[in-house]
Amino acid sequence: MPPLLIVKLGDYTPVLANREGDFESWISSGLGDVPVRVVDPRKGEALPAAGEVAAAVLTGSPSMVTDREAWSEATARWLAGRVAEGLPVLGICYGHQLLAHALGGEADWHPQGMEIGTVCVRKSDAARHDPLFADLPDTFPAHVVHSQTARRLPPGAQCLASSDFEPHHAFRFGEAAWGVQFHPEFDTVAMKCYIAQLSSRLRQGGANPDALTAAVTETHAATSLLRRFADFVMERTSGPLPQP
Repeated sequence: MPPLLIVKLGDYTPVLANREGDFESWISSGLGDVPVRVVDPRKGEALPAAGEVAAAVLTGSPSMVTDREAWSEATARWLAGRVAEGLPVLGICYGHQLLAHALGGEADWHPQGMEIGTVCVRKSDAARHDPLFADLPDTFPAHVVHSQTARRLPPGAQCLASSDFEPHHAFRFGEAAWGVQFHPEFDTVAMKCYIAQLSSRLRQGGANPDALTAAVTETHAATSLLRRFADFVMERTSGPLPQP
């Protein structure tokens, strides 16, 4: 089986990365026992051609899609081509916004500012028949930290989940391309670390970092999306994954 590609679009904070690994290591752990290949287009590393990988997961990033950096726009063009070919894709946070941008939607600043912490995500009616979301609870907690958003979904995309703050927490385009604004790879340590790092900015904006930290909880349903995606890919290629 070809490997699952992790497109590394950013890095965790240095403190968290030194303690807990980085985006790609957490995503790889969540995917389970599958071969993984990591490519970082920010470093000029070439994204693979069709047929070289079984699927792609795009990481989060401290960068902003609206900056239109050359590596980001090149990744968007690559994404559009691979999605058109039917490659399964999962975009996370920045990856979610970049996927929307690549497919004809719009990524931009969220009009209400930052969403951060553990939030309640609600499935849409469309999610009840979705390969990744169908078996999830109607509402579930998820870890988030973002200031930009998929303001407009690509034409034909289905919104799968939202929160009181964020109308597009998840979407699917076609048969096998998903974006999720929340972070399925985060655990409580990562979420609390981000709140701590941004505490001054949060206080300046009128938020209470202590209350946000106290509200952080486990997010098992959200975390399961990584394994569900890997299962989906494996079933399309060589049968179901062995269960742990």
